[in-house]
Amino acid sequence: MIKRRGFFLSGAALALTGCSSPSIRSYDGPEVTRIVVMKSHRKMYLLHHQKVLKGYPIALGFAPNGHKQVEGDGKTPEGRYFIDRRNPNSNFHLSLGISYPNQADVARAQAMGKSPGGDIFIHGRARKHRGKGPDWTAGCISLKDGEIEDVYSMVRVGTAIDIFP
Repeated sequence: MIKRRGFFLSGAALALTGCSSPSIRSYDGPEVTRIVVMKSHRKMYLLHHQKVLKGYPIALGFAPNGHKQVEGDGKTPEGRYFIDRRNPNSNFHLSLGISYPNQADVARAQAMGKSPGGDIFIHGRARKHRGKGPDWTAGCISLKDGEIEDVYSMVRVGTAIDIFP
């Protein structure tokens, strides 16, 4: 009886753990060597060298035109950055961190007497953000939850991301 109860409790704990974070898909295709974001077209592409592996429609910051200058401006950064972290327990389903701000971003914001902000991610639309219209983030790049699951499985820390106007 004790062994059964222990087995049952272990199984229940594993089931609850599985509910707290999404399952991570596996990917064994070509390496994603670069991400390209075309803000004006609301598209993001995953590339293996010069070959496009996949493309996705995206949502941006609530003030999408122009490069992010300061914290709270609602803009999505432009330029070359890198994926610098992975968060499987994101409030936005899954997320990949973008290395904003770089030194130039910090210097520009400091010259204005402001903070450049940070915590810019590629992420999903989990829970209360589902069904929001275009360009609703605080400066991040948003995908549908199923799409971020694909991207999360394909992209590694260190991958370059080029964000164009």
